[in-house]
Amino acid sequence: MSHIKIIGSALPNIPWQEPPTGARNTPLWRCSQNPVIGRNPLKGIARIFNSAVVPYEDAFFGVFRGEQTNGVPGIYLGKSRDALHWEFESNQIQFVDETGRLFMPKYAYDPRLVQVEDTYYIMWCQDFYGAAIGLAKTVDFKTFVRIENPYLPFNRNAVLFPRKIGGSYVMLSRPSDSGHTPFGDIFLSESPDLEFWGRHRHVMGRGSEWWESLKIGGGAAPIETSEGWLLLYHGVAGTCNGYVYSIGGAILDIDHPSVVKYRCQTYLLTPEEWYEERGFVPNVTFPCAVLCDADTGRIAVYYGAADSYVCLAFTTVDEVVGYIKENSVVTPEDTEIGRR
Repeated sequence: MSHIKIIGSALPNIPWQEPPTGARNTPLWRCSQNPVIGRNPLKGIARIFNSAVVPYEDAFFGVFRGEQTNGVPGIYLGKSRDALHWEFESNQIQFVDETGRLFMPKYAYDPRLVQVEDTYYIMWCQDFYGAAIGLAKTVDFKTFVRIENPYLPFNRNAVLFPRKIGGSYVMLSRPSDSGHTPFGDIFLSESPDLEFWGRHRHVMGRGSEWWESLKIGGGAAPIETSEGWLLLYHGVAGTCNGYVYSIGGAILDIDHPSVVKYRCQTYLLTPEEWYEERGFVPNVTFPCAVLCDADTGRIAVYYGAADSYVCLAFTTVDEVVGYIKENSVVTPEDTEIGRR
């Protein structure tokens, strides 16, 4: 039984493997079946990666970035009984507006999928006269209704908290510029209705360590624990051969999540395996989703590898929170409320 509590439901059927024997440098360990989804899983799709997965009834649903052979990314729906083996819809998710008319983004990538109360929300990056955040909702994974875009361009890496805080929806994002941003901090915004967003707060900026020295961005939906909100995010380093994307971890205050209580100085996962180092975009480990079992404290982390594959890593809430606290270094900017 876990000492640190996950505040959530019992999900005993999430993917799980015991940790390998021997020494480990970090609290995450990779699935022995990685990559769990390889290249060319659908006709006309070169790669499916950066998955977002939730339990639904007696199965699991996921939204996935599908890179078409023409280079334009879209969002594809997948279904699985065990959250490991997936069947995909052959066409992109057909988004509609509130009147039921087709309302498709020009492109869409890096989706997140979060349940808040009885509704499932999808966030992604899209064209809104520049890169910006798209938002949609579903209650049955059959009809997907787009909501007004939450932010102006330019923005990426949006993810909702899985419950309201102080009566408001809360979303993390990473404001950017019009290109492949060479900078970036994580911010937080609130909304009473998912349409009008404000009360923006700075959460944390890029770190001094090599693996997050260029920029950072939100990853999986925060996990509510007895220590605070467990946030798995991505950090980016710039090297002479391009960017390197690693997975980092922080604990945010439960009532004021723009306040960072603990922030891990070292990465939790960095590209080391062939499927992370070699692919369409090499040297990428990019977290997008987690499945958690409150009874056992088990956590399964879905991450994209090299913009080519879907992979899994595992940890427990005790191990990952303990590791973050033991290796925490926070700055005054981390621990302030984030309002200036």
